[in-house]
Amino acid sequence: MPIDLAYPFAGWWRVQHSPANRVPSHGTRLFATAYAIDFVPVSEKGRTAPLTAISLLKPEPAEKLPGFGCPIFAPVDGVVLAIHDSEMDHHAHRGIPSIRYALTQKKRAKKGWVALEGNHVLIECRGIVVALCHLKQGSITVRPGQDVQVGEVLGGCGNSGNSTEPHLHVQAVDSPDIERAKAVPVTFEGSLPANGDIVRI
Repeated sequence: MPIDLAYPFAGWWRVQHSPANRVPSHGTRLFATAYAIDFVPVSEKGRTAPLTAISLLKPEPAEKLPGFGCPIFAPVDGVVLAIHDSEMDHHAHRGIPSIRYALTQKKRAKKGWVALEGNHVLIECRGIVVALCHLKQGSITVRPGQDVQVGEVLGGCGNSGNSTEPHLHVQAVDSPDIERAKAVPVTFEGSLPANGDIVRI
């Protein structure tokens, strides 16, 4: 049974790596990511920052892209199990830099789930753990053991971990030990957006 979540953001977001299109959504079942989904903050026209000659050739500051630092909200009522808030937000990699960056992904995967997901919050809800990842360094506002309700601010959208541009990675698992957990399907407000959809909240 999937766990139904509220959308954990406001504004305009593009769906990427949706399990509505394929499972495993990220091309791997490693670290229980089979049903994970990514949301990329975009402008009202559905775009990230315009590609320029510079951004095609060089990494660019993450804060130049839409949504960096925008609030991320609790998608369920639950208890905060764990947080991680110390990973640096690195530059965004688009164009040619994204190809070079992709070649380093296996190296990060060998370091474990935290190296991939960066700063994150884990929330337990009815025996299911919901992970919200790639948060901005130093932005997390909740602590382990804290009760949270839907819509409560958890932190800000960032570019930590295995991330080419600021976005939010959401996944649900059956155990807080994510490196050994099994993936749990998710829906958002009763449905599952497809890859490429623009969600406006």
